[in-house]
Amino acid sequence: MDFGRIEAVKLPSPPLPSPALQQPDGEFADMNSYSLDYIDDLYVQYVRDPSSVSDTWRQYFEQFLVVSNKSSFKKNGDVTSGSAAAGNATTTVDRRGSTGNETTDQAIWMSRIQDRVNQLVREYRVRGHLAAQLDPLGILKSDSPELSPQLYGISDQDLERPLDSSALENVSGSTLHAILTKLQNTYCRSIGAQFMHIDNRNIRDWLQKRMETTENRLELSHQVQRRIYARLADASIFEEFVRRKFVGAKTFSLEGAESLIPMLDLALEKAGQHQVKEVVMGMAHRGRLNVMANILKKRAMNIFWSFDDPDPELSRGGGDVRYHLGYSSDWVTATGDKIHISLCFNPSHLEYVNTVALGRCRCKQDYRKDTKRSEVMTILIHGDAAFAGEGVVQETLNLSELEGYRTGGTLHIVINNQVGFTTEPRQGRSTTYATDIAKMLQIPIFHVNGEDPEAVAQVVSLAMDFRKEFHRDVVIDLYAYRRWGHNEGDEPRFTQPRMYSEIDRRASVREQYLNRLVEIGEISVEEGEEIQQKRTEKLESEFEASKNEPFVPDTQTLAANWSVYYGGLEPSETTDTTVDQTKLSELLDSLTRLPEGFAANKKLKRPMALRREMAQGKKPLDWASAEAAAFATLLTEGYPIRMTGQDVQRGTFSHRHAVLHDTKNGETYMPLAHLSEDQASVELYNSPLSEAGVLGFEYGYSLDRPDGLCAWEAQFGDFWNCAQVIVDQFIASAEDKWNRLSGLVMLLPHGFEGQGPEHCSARIERFLAMSAEHNIQVVQPTTPAQLFHLLRRQVLRKWRKPLILLSPKSLLRHPLVVSPIEEVAGGQFHKILGDDQIPLATCKRLLMCTGKIYYDLLEARESREIKDVAIMRIEQLYPLQAETLTAAIDGLPAGTDIRWVQDEPTNMGAWPYIKLNFGDMVAEKHKFTVISRDESASPSTGSMAAHKIEQAELIDAAFANL
Repeated sequence: MDFGRIEAVKLPSPPLPSPALQQPDGEFADMNSYSLDYIDDLYVQYVRDPSSVSDTWRQYFEQFLVVSNKSSFKKNGDVTSGSAAAGNATTTVDRRGSTGNETTDQAIWMSRIQDRVNQLVREYRVRGHLAAQLDPLGILKSDSPELSPQLYGISDQDLERPLDSSALENVSGSTLHAILTKLQNTYCRSIGAQFMHIDNRNIRDWLQKRMETTENRLELSHQVQRRIYARLADASIFEEFVRRKFVGAKTFSLEGAESLIPMLDLALEKAGQHQVKEVVMGMAHRGRLNVMANILKKRAMNIFWSFDDPDPELSRGGGDVRYHLGYSSDWVTATGDKIHISLCFNPSHLEYVNTVALGRCRCKQDYRKDTKRSEVMTILIHGDAAFAGEGVVQETLNLSELEGYRTGGTLHIVINNQVGFTTEPRQGRSTTYATDIAKMLQIPIFHVNGEDPEAVAQVVSLAMDFRKEFHRDVVIDLYAYRRWGHNEGDEPRFTQPRMYSEIDRRASVREQYLNRLVEIGEISVEEGEEIQQKRTEKLESEFEASKNEPFVPDTQTLAANWSVYYGGLEPSETTDTTVDQTKLSELLDSLTRLPEGFAANKKLKRPMALRREMAQGKKPLDWASAEAAAFATLLTEGYPIRMTGQDVQRGTFSHRHAVLHDTKNGETYMPLAHLSEDQASVELYNSPLSEAGVLGFEYGYSLDRPDGLCAWEAQFGDFWNCAQVIVDQFIASAEDKWNRLSGLVMLLPHGFEGQGPEHCSARIERFLAMSAEHNIQVVQPTTPAQLFHLLRRQVLRKWRKPLILLSPKSLLRHPLVVSPIEEVAGGQFHKILGDDQIPLATCKRLLMCTGKIYYDLLEARESREIKDVAIMRIEQLYPLQAETLTAAIDGLPAGTDIRWVQDEPTNMGAWPYIKLNFGDMVAEKHKFTVISRDESASPSTGSMAAHKIEQAELIDAAFANL
């Protein structure tokens, strides 16, 4: 990028010699930017007497001066040839470098100085943030030696020389001193801007112009200044009031970072100007109560009730602490625009709410058909230690520009406490700033001193305009501090004595800003006190109401598009999931039809032909066809589908092939998107190599999409380990903690097939251990028909719970894992599949199992010609009522041996859950034991040979002693 030239004269400064000009004598060897002084001296000698320098340098300067022949020196209205002035052999140079000719001296000075000035201007743009006054406490010493003019050989006298700065974009001034003053004001006051890492020149130019033409300062009206002060009063008085009334209670006070409230206020006002209709917010604990009270307008009385906890019986075994809860409301801007705000609930793992909020934003955009991603936006509020320390932040940022996850730009606000609990930055990160991870994106990062509310106003205005202009994320690093430590019961002076000695001496930002406004005559002391008094009186009124008015739980009920759905216990009635067989055949056949001229991979011809035969009823459906049929029927019935995960378009095991690639031009075609003109939308996106971030995004999406199928598929079921926080703290517990429902489907390939410890187990035991109160569904279907009806049931019934679908790997192509089209079209989902070959009344042993091992047992029974051992499959492991299992084994003679058979070690798989919940019941009439691998710290062996030995032993044990 050209950062401009200072153009008092038109004589270019001699650049370093290029390799092409180097001579055999090596006189140009080892030249670099530090050789400029040496070259300048040679140039002065050359101007005085060309013969005084070597032939090599004389030839170089002569070539160089060809350029200057087109230039002219302007002085007192006279024009002098540049080459003539430079080549005046009679000119003399004194010891100070003067030639005695003012025009020539100016030309020489300019030729020597202009590159250095340009470099200095660039350094302000690149490194000015290092010298900015960001730390309210003054502990963080700002310095950047690169901004010193002396480093570039510029003297104090040079600073006052007259300059024409017309070539310096956005920066004007009659002298270099004036130019540098403007740059210091722009980049080194209360705002530090990092933007020169952005590759796109248009973006850099836009940012430079916005900042440098205004010196990074808004001219605020009297009305806006009073508004900022009022919001600061809202923030600080709320915290002071709560701390006074609820002594010792945890509030995670915002004090020290009160500027967050006017920042959010101004962000929402800007959002209204930009025609944003909805805002989804995610934030951690600190300041959440304040944001609820002053941004989402939750009644203070309801917040005070949460401190008093007047009816604890309502929360026995459920609910969450007050600083984790979500809330929603409508914000009305100063111009009357209405914006709906949804603050997401958030557990203690601070940053994991990020992609949940983004998923909700994307879903709301899709509902509105907001393809420009402009009507709904996300604001994420982070802590500095968490932003730098939590890996899910990188996953969140990485999603921002991906097609399947783009939301049009997120406003990230980092509340920079300058400490994480007791951990100082030097112990908590390896970077200069907590926000340096965001430099992975082509976005600006603004650092701002939280005790300069007007700088805060400038930054948030600039950030919101950037988001609107470029539809990208933007980061604001709000430098602040915690007045009361990590929480109100903590003593921060144990570990940060110096910091808190400074904090103890500081007035609040509200008081400081009031003093400033009084000083400049924008407000009187009496007006400021009146604003404070009104807010205190309002809080006192709400406090009295919380003591005197009957307690009413402030739980926001499911509304809008959730109004017809419900949670609670699983309904007993059966959902009709059948479809017309003719229609099913037509849909299956249409999935095999490609556009004319589409060159599909030759290896797909056979599976396409087989699927056509399945559609005609000539062959039973395999797993992939049943899944595709379920998707197709739902789409044509008006239910949208969104599915993401690593390699979902093709399928990890090359079974799905939902998105086809033309072998000649690389274009793609998705048959599911071309079923009918009025079908619902379908999205299948290959995700980045991420589990926690992507699963969180899809969970968030499902929170606002009850009327469709939202699914995430792990490459291997084991990989959800990397997203366990999302499962534990959101998916499994959200209904109990926050009264929020989700119909998200997690497809987790599961099965012991000798591929090693990290490619066999989806950790069924973990899901079953957290199963309670019908919070989730854990299902392991074993036939294509079961899969078909399970997926349709998930969408068609109004009961909404997350579905953990343990899907197969080797069974995808197993010859026995097929279902006739009649069973697919006309059947239903069965929680338990009994043995249709051996009646319970005549069997000597019953083998209970779930999943893939059923087919191993079936093949062994047939090969051994055993006729008196029945095999029963538990397809839905949870919820599973005792009466359902009792009914399934009714008719089995008392005393019959029942063996639970599983691939997993004894301490894993479904056995611990089965034994705990049903063991005593079954053991009342039967001998109930387990056949499994020995208990183990790891799910499986890494040896294929050892796996085969273990598997053979397990099957032998299942049929032993008959």
